[in-house]
Amino acid sequence: MLRLFVGIDLPSSARESLSLLAAGLPGARWLAPETYHVTLAFIGDLDEGAAEELHEELSTVRGKDFLLELSGVGSFESKGKLRALWAGVVLSEPLAILQGRVAAACVRAGVEIEKRKFKPHVTLARFSEQPSKAKLGDWLAAHSLMRLQPLAATSFVLFQSHLGREGAHYEALEHYKLEA
Repeated sequence: MLRLFVGIDLPSSARESLSLLAAGLPGARWLAPETYHVTLAFIGDLDEGAAEELHEELSTVRGKDFLLELSGVGSFESKGKLRALWAGVVLSEPLAILQGRVAAACVRAGVEIEKRKFKPHVTLARFSEQPSKAKLGDWLAAHSLMRLQPLAATSFVLFQSHLGREGAHYEALEHYKLEA
């Protein structure tokens, strides 16, 4: 079985800039900068035949390249517990269209994806221990004005996630070019 997702990879300059945020919050398990990406669709576990069918459908997705804007930070909570910190991604029309086309390709391939509303972001940290509300508030306030130079989104990627003791490692299986 292959654990898959579709996303936009970030250039090393953006990863380096985002990695500078990875400090100052007890309990945070900071992700390695090489894992930073924007998820378009989380697939989950697929066998190789279904993965090939997904690849064929993703190969039909067309779209124009666009600028991706990263701005601000935030957190995800579930049942009152902090789960993740993220850098925000501005939901532009081209990004929304691309995500919709990727989701439609997944459906055509017979793949069920998460039904949650698309909230583009780059996950920076996960939590097993909960920081104090004050520390979390301080971190969010200190980085709330984060803004990177717009990035050229020229492709999207089918990734395989390899889970390990040190966290996840992502392998790019296929790149799909967007039109200039």
